[in-house]
Amino acid sequence: MKKLLISALTIGLAITAGYQNASAYAKSEQACTKCHTLNADQAKDVLKEIVPDIKILEVKDGPVSGLWEVAMESGNKKGIMYIDYSKKNLIAGNIFGIKTKTNFTQVSYEKINKIDVSSIPLGNALVMGDKNAKNKVIVFSDPDCPYCGKLHEQMKIVLTKRKDIAFYVMLFPLPMHQDAGRKSKTIMCENSVSLLEDAFAKKKIADPKCDTKAIDENIKLAEKLGISGTPNIIFPDGKQIPGAVDADKIIEAVDKK
Repeated sequence: MKKLLISALTIGLAITAGYQNASAYAKSEQACTKCHTLNADQAKDVLKEIVPDIKILEVKDGPVSGLWEVAMESGNKKGIMYIDYSKKNLIAGNIFGIKTKTNFTQVSYEKINKIDVSSIPLGNALVMGDKNAKNKVIVFSDPDCPYCGKLHEQMKIVLTKRKDIAFYVMLFPLPMHQDAGRKSKTIMCENSVSLLEDAFAKKKIADPKCDTKAIDENIKLAEKLGISGTPNIIFPDGKQIPGAVDADKIIEAVDKK
């Protein structure tokens, strides 16, 4: 149940039966919005039966009447939930503004999941582009991840367009890819972007010629940052975008301050 709820925070629309109850309740209570309060301890008490190890990060008025927005953390994962004024209904999903075309949930999700990039050591990264470039974009990547290969090609396009952007690739082999750890160590021993591209092209990768600890350190770092999948992009302002995105979207995210 816990995994289902947390997953629902980051994918698609999740509409629950409680939504209609919350909407009806809010409509009858709009005149008394200030009568309703919810603090972090109360939110934790409401949610503890569903998510026992929950940590409440923030509680504020939701983007629509009748709901509180609750920023929470569980199992090193942060997400957004909504509780209605009756404190009997929970909504896990995205709320969109029709006229503004704004995903209010996603905006809040990105805010609480920003990373302090100064806390990320870059010594274990492969550098693509000018290491002195003004904008450093960190990418967690797996040599056996097909989407990482697609993103890699878009990163190369970015480098042809923008000399002020450099990519720092942190090799992060996922447990599901049994040979990715060995390949990652070989690539890191050689400090070779070309070898990473060979891996994406399904070419044979030799065994590592050194006993590097960089990959194990990257895995521990990803766990600390709450990163569990690849590719995962971290921009200079700390914003994260998971998945393979195109070059223009990368540039747009870098330029958006």
